[in-house]
Amino acid sequence: MSRAEILWERLVRAALRRERTGTDRYGLPSSGIVANVPSSLANNRDIDAILRAADEIQDDDPNVSRISLWDARKREAADGRCVLKSTSSLKFVLREKITKSKSIQARVLYFFISVFPIIYSYSIKSVNFCLFNAVCEHAYSLAQNLDPNSEGRGVLQFKTGLMSVIKQKLAKREGGGIDRSQDLARLQEFYKLYREKHNVDKLLEEEMKLRESSAFSGNLGELERKTVKRKRVFATLKVLGAVLEQLSKEVSPDDAERLIPEELKRVMESDAAMTEDLVAYNIIPLDAPTITNVIPSFPEVRAAISALKYFRDLPKLPANFSIPATRTADILDFLHYVFGFQKDSVSNQREHIVHLLADEQSRLGIPEEPEPTVAYLGICSLEAVNKEKKLLFLSLYFLIWAEASNIRFLPECLCYIFHHMGRELEEILRQQIAQPANSCVSEKGVSFLDQVVRPLFEVVAAEAANNDNGRAPHSAWRNYDDFNEYFWSLRCFELSWPWRTSSSFFLKPTPRSKNFLKSGKSKRQGKTSFVEHRTFLHLYHSFHRLWIFLLMMFQGLTIIAFNNGRVDSKTIREVLSLGPTFVVMKFIQSALDIVMMYGAYSTTRRLAVSRIVLRFLWFSIASVVICFLYVKALDEENKANGSSVVYRIYVIVLGIYAGVQFFLSLLMRLPACHSLTNQCDSWPLVRFIKWMNQEHYYVGRGLYERTSDYIKYVLFWLVVLGCKFSFAYFLQIKPLVKPTRIIVLDLDNLEYSWHDFVSKRRIYPSSFSLWEWRLIQYVDGCTVETKSEVILEWEISCMGIEASDARLPVYNHNVLTVASLWAPVVCIYLLDIYLFYTIISAAWGFLLGARDRLGEIRSLGAVHKLFERFPEAFMDNLHVPLPSRASNRLSTQVSDNNTVLLGPCFVFAAACDLGYMGEMELLLMPKNSGSLLMVQWPLFLLASKIFLAKDIAVESRDSQEELWDRISRDDYMKYAVEECYHTINLILTAILDDEGKMWVERIYEDIRGSLANRSVYVDFRLTNLPLVIQKVTALMGILKEVETPELVNGAVKAVQDLYDVVRIDILSINMSKHYETWNMLSKARTEGRLFSKLKWPTDAELRTQVRRLYSLLTIKESAANIPQNLEARRRLEFFTNSLFMKMPVTKPVREMLSFSVFTPYYSETVLYSMSELLKRNEDGISVLFYLQKIYPDEWKNFLARIGRDENTLDSELNDNPNDILELRFWASYRGQTLARTVRGMMYYRKALMLQTYLERMTAGDMEAALSMNEATDTQGFEFSPEARAQADLKFTYVVTCQIYGKQKEEQKPQAADIAMLMQRHEALRVAFIDEVETLKDGKVHTEFYSKLVKADINGKDKDIYSVKLPGNPKLGEGKPENQNHAIVFTRGNAMQTIDMNQDNYFEEALKMRNLLEEFNSDHGIRPPTILGVREHVFTGSVSSLALFMSNQETSFVTLGQRVLANPLKVRMHYGHPDVFDRVFHITRGGISKASRVINISEDIYAGFNSTLRQGNITHHEYIQVGKGRDVGLNQIALFEGKVAGGNGEQVLSRDVYRLGQLFDFFRMLSFYFTTVGFYCCTMLTVLTVYIFLYGKTYLALSGVDEEIDVRADITRNTALSAALNAQFLFQIGIFTAVPMILGFILEQGFLRAVVSFITMQFQLATVFFTFSLGTRTHYFGRTILHGGAKYHATGRGFVVRHIKFSENYRLYSRSHFVKGLEVVLLLVVYVAYGYKEGGALAYILITVSSWFMAISWLFAPYLFNPSGFEWQKTVEDFRDWTNWLLYRGGIGVKGEESWEAWWDEEMAHIRTFSGRLMETILSLRFFIFQYGVVYKLHVQDTDTSLTVYGFSWIVLAVLLVLFKVFTFSQKISVNFQLLLRFIQGLSFLLALAGLVVAVVLTSLSVSDIFASILAFVPTGWGILSIAVAWKPLMKKLGVWKSIRSVARLYDAGMGMLIFIPIALFSWFPFISTFQTRLMFNQAFSRGLEISLILAGNNPNSGL
Repeated sequence: MSRAEILWERLVRAALRRERTGTDRYGLPSSGIVANVPSSLANNRDIDAILRAADEIQDDDPNVSRISLWDARKREAADGRCVLKSTSSLKFVLREKITKSKSIQARVLYFFISVFPIIYSYSIKSVNFCLFNAVCEHAYSLAQNLDPNSEGRGVLQFKTGLMSVIKQKLAKREGGGIDRSQDLARLQEFYKLYREKHNVDKLLEEEMKLRESSAFSGNLGELERKTVKRKRVFATLKVLGAVLEQLSKEVSPDDAERLIPEELKRVMESDAAMTEDLVAYNIIPLDAPTITNVIPSFPEVRAAISALKYFRDLPKLPANFSIPATRTADILDFLHYVFGFQKDSVSNQREHIVHLLADEQSRLGIPEEPEPTVAYLGICSLEAVNKEKKLLFLSLYFLIWAEASNIRFLPECLCYIFHHMGRELEEILRQQIAQPANSCVSEKGVSFLDQVVRPLFEVVAAEAANNDNGRAPHSAWRNYDDFNEYFWSLRCFELSWPWRTSSSFFLKPTPRSKNFLKSGKSKRQGKTSFVEHRTFLHLYHSFHRLWIFLLMMFQGLTIIAFNNGRVDSKTIREVLSLGPTFVVMKFIQSALDIVMMYGAYSTTRRLAVSRIVLRFLWFSIASVVICFLYVKALDEENKANGSSVVYRIYVIVLGIYAGVQFFLSLLMRLPACHSLTNQCDSWPLVRFIKWMNQEHYYVGRGLYERTSDYIKYVLFWLVVLGCKFSFAYFLQIKPLVKPTRIIVLDLDNLEYSWHDFVSKRRIYPSSFSLWEWRLIQYVDGCTVETKSEVILEWEISCMGIEASDARLPVYNHNVLTVASLWAPVVCIYLLDIYLFYTIISAAWGFLLGARDRLGEIRSLGAVHKLFERFPEAFMDNLHVPLPSRASNRLSTQVSDNNTVLLGPCFVFAAACDLGYMGEMELLLMPKNSGSLLMVQWPLFLLASKIFLAKDIAVESRDSQEELWDRISRDDYMKYAVEECYHTINLILTAILDDEGKMWVERIYEDIRGSLANRSVYVDFRLTNLPLVIQKVTALMGILKEVETPELVNGAVKAVQDLYDVVRIDILSINMSKHYETWNMLSKARTEGRLFSKLKWPTDAELRTQVRRLYSLLTIKESAANIPQNLEARRRLEFFTNSLFMKMPVTKPVREMLSFSVFTPYYSETVLYSMSELLKRNEDGISVLFYLQKIYPDEWKNFLARIGRDENTLDSELNDNPNDILELRFWASYRGQTLARTVRGMMYYRKALMLQTYLERMTAGDMEAALSMNEATDTQGFEFSPEARAQADLKFTYVVTCQIYGKQKEEQKPQAADIAMLMQRHEALRVAFIDEVETLKDGKVHTEFYSKLVKADINGKDKDIYSVKLPGNPKLGEGKPENQNHAIVFTRGNAMQTIDMNQDNYFEEALKMRNLLEEFNSDHGIRPPTILGVREHVFTGSVSSLALFMSNQETSFVTLGQRVLANPLKVRMHYGHPDVFDRVFHITRGGISKASRVINISEDIYAGFNSTLRQGNITHHEYIQVGKGRDVGLNQIALFEGKVAGGNGEQVLSRDVYRLGQLFDFFRMLSFYFTTVGFYCCTMLTVLTVYIFLYGKTYLALSGVDEEIDVRADITRNTALSAALNAQFLFQIGIFTAVPMILGFILEQGFLRAVVSFITMQFQLATVFFTFSLGTRTHYFGRTILHGGAKYHATGRGFVVRHIKFSENYRLYSRSHFVKGLEVVLLLVVYVAYGYKEGGALAYILITVSSWFMAISWLFAPYLFNPSGFEWQKTVEDFRDWTNWLLYRGGIGVKGEESWEAWWDEEMAHIRTFSGRLMETILSLRFFIFQYGVVYKLHVQDTDTSLTVYGFSWIVLAVLLVLFKVFTFSQKISVNFQLLLRFIQGLSFLLALAGLVVAVVLTSLSVSDIFASILAFVPTGWGILSIAVAWKPLMKKLGVWKSIRSVARLYDAGMGMLIFIPIALFSWFPFISTFQTRLMFNQAFSRGLEISLILAGNNPNSGL
């Protein structure tokens, strides 16, 4: 037997032997042949259905599935082997053709190929080869039809082998031919037998009876089994029917209809109609019949379907156009035929439009007739078109949008296409001929995708490919915005219609060459209207009004300060210098307009180009004129006989200009003036002025708010600016006036210790007029009388001598000294506005939160106090009023719906293991129904109240009224007593016989009488009340159990004991009044028959009351503190608090807005596997162990839920597969996994189902006949057809798993886990991009499909839609592209974007209806387009770092965004879980932007785009969604680096520029400081430290610091102290903590807030915030300078492993370590050479912030590193680091493996000439150290000539030569090793001898040697940095290897400086223990220590 035959036989055996209890490769139930079908074939829904039918046929005859039959007949079937093995290859060869083919032939062919072995064995069993031959011949004919030319691989062999078998069989038969009618008869007979066997006629009837019965929820498993069976059977019958039809045509094509009996044909048609699941549908089964799905029966859905029907104005479709039999033709079929849209895309949009129309109709009212109101017509102006045509054009737009792929990012391009196609459509309608549109017709047919979309896509893809994977400059390629903005101008009409592909717009760029000198110019289209040049100048260009304002205010305040605060004519004259300042800065801005537009002039509208040129000319002239007038005015004033005419002209001109500017600002920016200016637009002058003042963009028009909103944010900023400028004047500028005057005027003879180039130099101008000198004096703040030279010149001028003829000396006045003094103050001046914004916004947010009632319930005590008001608030906010209920009944049902809604809340909480079921019972509020007509409160409110009341009653000596008053002071004690009183009566009356009831009635009548007579103390001995309670408790304890004879006897005995206690110990009343009754009872008790006939409680309600009474009498005070789980408490407190907050009135589910939830996913963790959970790190710590210690109570509850003991070992759970699966889900629900997100989002569906179920009492609902008890019974609500259908119609969840298809092909565990999630959540839909390889013209082409799948009943994926894409959709950033391809599958009016690391809660899902009503609420002059939602960061308990991130994030997403939305009106979309107005955004470019790199922070651009397109973004805090954050320092740093880099790219973007230009001034301030301004201020904070330290270094090294300190008192200067203190507070995160603290106070209370803040400080939060400051600064600055922003995968996992030293060094070396060591170097130089009047204390005070920052940057990664100070780890880290440092790189070596590879990666961002130049300029700062230190050496004495500095370079050159000698390559020196070593030794000796001689013979000291090191180290680093920047040049010079060696030495040295302190601390064990406690909570710390001890003998523990 050949190998191929053996493999085929093994495949068949595997298919036939597979056990039905097994699972497929994805962990899903599968059977038979289906398990061996390739995944690409499984994607075809028809093939999948046929294979399932084959399995059913196989199951029907057990003999068929026996492999023994195959073995027994194997020899007899030898002649058929060639066919069998051919079918194996054919299945794979033809899969592409079959998958894409829609013909029944292809589908049946694959059916025969797949089931051939089964049918073959069946034919052998029956000893009848007729069926076998029929199958073979039919398979041959189908193969011939599918591939007539046998082009496919293996097809020819299959046909040849198949024909040979047919001929052999025919030759063996003695009759010659085959009677096909026998085959047909056999199949017909099999069909009938199959129906009879499965009792088909009763299947549906039984299912519907069970489903429609009121008690179906009690047997849900049976219902599901019947549904699955029904679907399987009917699916098989449909396939058999198709085979019968095909065989009948083969037998007799003419009489095919007659061969199948009419009765059987009707049965087949009826059966086919029952298989709605074969025709896959998403939500609404439009193309499939349905039985169980009730959505099509909804009136609004029927009305929507009717609205799309074919109307009379549409031309008739051709007869051969295929329409499903289940529906009639509609307008989408017409558009499908005319424009060639894809079938699945049309089906998708048909459901989409029906869904939208039905949703709108449901809010307008349910129609009596199916005539809906057309609502979604806002795409374009269609007022003059009738309703049918409106729907036609609406459908056309959605079909265009659905198939546009990446072109959806170009909304105006879509409008261009829509309008042209609309015109084509109008022409076709006019001609009344259904014909394909010219724009979509080609030689290959009609295709909108190929003819319209593909040309656009190809040019967009070509431009995207030219960006060099994001490394190319943005100005070198067109992004999505450039393409879209091309359609803003009239030039777009040059593209014509159909497309004129010869247009320059469609020209593809020439691929970029690595050698830019050789790359020729391309004829491609340039950038459009904006160019993203990479420069910091964008900050000024976009926000020039802010910088002009700050500079002018600084100038004005400085002038006032230097004039000692006097406001006289001189001060006013100097203040008028602001005029030239303003026009010059406006000139700079206009010049930047011209520069920044470079690269887009050819494509920009000529009007826009004209505007920037005119503005440039205008401000050029204005600058010259204003400056000239001002200077001339000063000159005339200084002359002896000068007049003030020019000065007056200047004032007039300046006043007119300022007045016009102010007036225009009022008209353009004030909301109240907009209507006035709009009315004047018809005036040419007004239009011109407005156009000059502001460019008219297609977007950004009308960016103004309501006047009241405008006033609010103006007042806010007036307060901020008032505080800022008061601080600036009094604490920054004014204190510096006196020191500056001293330095400038009095310190003329400063002696510099180095060779000074600047400060002492004198300038002798050849021509210098006196007014220029006077101007200098004014600017310097000097008076004329202070300088003798000035007095002399003044006298000369007065005598008529021309001063310009004299050569006057002009001093620099110690300019660098003054600069070093003012520079840090100026930096703080520029950033302190953000500090005041932070403080005031925090206070404002606090007040807003208090107004909104946030934090009213912050403890369980508060929950208890307000619980009585809870039901009312619950009904008011979450319940729809039911007018059909009578008011009196409604009052009694207040708690009913509260109960039925809260019940599932707590049950789901228990399922999450936040609390055990006992806690849930205490939290549940019982239904207010049954015989006990009183409100029963949850037991946790009544805990121990009976005991307290008993004690009061026993100990009280007061009157009856006083006793009751004491009890009533506690409401819940009163309720407990009342409930206990009535419940005992109810239970005893129910269980006792007639005599017993008589006793109970007698007792209660006596009690009521005593109460009425106020004689309780007389009639009852209350001191014995505990005995009664004891007996009642014992009785209830027996009755709550299941009835047994023993328990019955015990209950009788307990009742009798109770009787005796009451009779003897309690009663003291006069029994003579009822003597007969008491005598009868005494006699019965004596005879033993009293209570003997006890009726055991069997009624469910009565048993519930028994258990509740028992709990009421036994629960202790600790029960009042439930739930004990902190997360459950937090959820309960927030939920109850939110019900008292203001929220919109909810609508019924039927009338609510529909919405989708949208989650992008790539390859993150879906579900933790057992291997991941049990895998131990080097410390022996597993993820499961970590979770058990972090969540100990939840682990205990989990074990209880699965029926395990709390001491169960992890290994014991492996015994049960169900427990393993539950464990995986338990762990995954505590991580940042997709499973957690899906579970949370599916709560929306559960909530809607429950709410629909409860609303069935409204008139007209199908379940309104239920009783009140049934209406409030929520058991089984998830299986109510009405509830499920309504929830599916209102809620859709799409997870877009981009590479799910690839993961399935590669059998990745993520694919299996995603499939499992689909099985667990039937409403979950998964969208993904499927790649299919096809053969065209002999070449393999890859086609891309956007697919939507759901889980089917058989555990496999079922394709719903498959839409072909024009190419690979990933052209830009991955996440927005992933969202874009799948957004066509979303539904509804709203869409909530959710990340895969988020969570949701059932109780919050109940409020989603309220949130959606915000779209219809008043939030300004524009309706909301994005609803901001509060987030709860659930990862805060994982570690201290996670807590810091959680608190920081929480303060931003609550208090911060609260203020951004109100009053500032600048809240953007900062990420998920915001809710979008879906229709608004899908017609305006989508929910994100996707251009490569520039849109790396894709989320916020949705907010930018929405605002620019007149959207409105709000924020709401009565609902929250869970959010995970990074928990380890490396994860956090990568995340913050990504965000900071994204903000750097935002600086360059056109969106930020336009918003900065178009907002009014105050709103612009809000926008700046809450987006890129925050990062700019962060960078300025760090720069302040550098500027201050470099200033101090300059003063110290120049030698003038002592005299300045003594005479100008700089050290104690208030301004400098204020600047340093402000910088320090910002640095350590105090201003980040202010909102955090106020948020804590608001929501947790003052005490808890203080404790939390102090705890954070002990956990080194300030170190973390300082470290984060460096992260943000580095990535923000580097991105603007060089680019390189990219997405960093943070992992989102639990940080339970130790991070190696080398890994930390690689990540933080350039961002923190280098900068930290530079700061340390500056501090060392300052302490070594600076003057310190106050000694060490003064030095510490002035440098403490700098030292703190440096230490934080150097050691924070190791402080927050698990086991960072454990000695063994330290040793291993050193070994790993040295190996990494010394390992040489090479091709394929990664940076994690080699220092050389890492070093190359670190330099990759320096690519452009401007970047190299900037790096060179920045590196020059390192040379100041050598220049200054060499003049401080003893060897130079007092010599300050340049010779000293030059000699130092000679010494440095010698050191470099020595280094080169000692690091000479060993490989090169193999042949002269001895000579090399001799030279190295000699060099060392000579260097050492020279050093000794220099010390002995010269003034060189040992300290000079160390000082030289201090000088040469930074110089070497500066040289190295410059060399790295010019790497290509260095390589050409041949010195690159030497440079690399020096760089390795520097990295080794820096690493050692950091490593040595870590090693020292690692010697002390207690430091490691302290660090563990610092990083993790106490429970995990203890567990970690125990685990380390236990892991001592573990060889894999790494210890």
